Amino acid sequence: MSIEIRVNHLGIDYTIDPLQFYDISMPFSAQPNAARAWYIDPVKIEPVRLGDWVGSVKAGGSVNFNNIFFNPHAHGTHTECVGHISKEDFSINNNLKQFFCLASLLTLTPQKRDEDLVIDANLFEEIKKAKTEAIVIRTLPNTLSKLSRNYSNSNPPYITSEAMQLLVDFGIKHLLIDLPSVDKEQDGGALAAHHIFWQYPDDTRLDATITEFVFVDNEIPDGVYLLNLQVAPFENDASPSRPLLFPLQKT
Repeated sequence: MSIEIRVNHLGIDYTIDPLQFYDISMPFSAQPNAARAWYIDPVKIEPVRLGDWVGSVKAGGSVNFNNIFFNPHAHGTHTECVGHISKEDFSINNNLKQFFCLASLLTLTPQKRDEDLVIDANLFEEIKKAKTEAIVIRTLPNTLSKLSRNYSNSNPPYITSEAMQLLVDFGIKHLLIDLPSVDKEQDGGALAAHHIFWQYPDDTRLDATITEFVFVDNEIPDGVYLLNLQVAPFENDASPSRPLLFPLQKT
């Protein structure tokens, strides 16, 4: 069976093979060296125990029946909506309605500013020309250590307020980044970049999302892709997610 998806970007027709894609998600893993942040212990996966019954075939049970304890913001790739910072209850399950859009993959090197590394507005100029609804940010250096790093108390790079406002001005609705947050780890609770991206509370962008903790392999070239943003249907401000990038092929 052969299936093609056709899209038009900036007046050029492209086809997409739905069987050819890059998975840029990091798993929610109970391995002690799995990537995590925000001072949270690793994911815990353990069999249910009800009296003498255990949900583990290895332990003598009839099926594997596990409880999973995790935090969507601290473990693995996750997508969040404005409910992350709002007084009102908003869930990613209700707010994210568009699961496909064009995305620009951009590799950049955070810049030194005092004791921090920041992603500033001058790094985003080429995104305006791309005219996509989503941006995927791959930061350098980009090593496999990102898959096993504990980011707690490490002051990772973050996006400045000026840069985030520029992304809003460019019409970016879906922001994906390979860091645990778009904001500074210790900022006194301001979360300035989050507030700017969602324009909360004065002109809230309910359909906008931020996806953090992606991992973009070095073999994936910068450029425009079709993004499929898959999320688990949690009634929560954030959910584990699996973003897929489909290469565009000129017809």
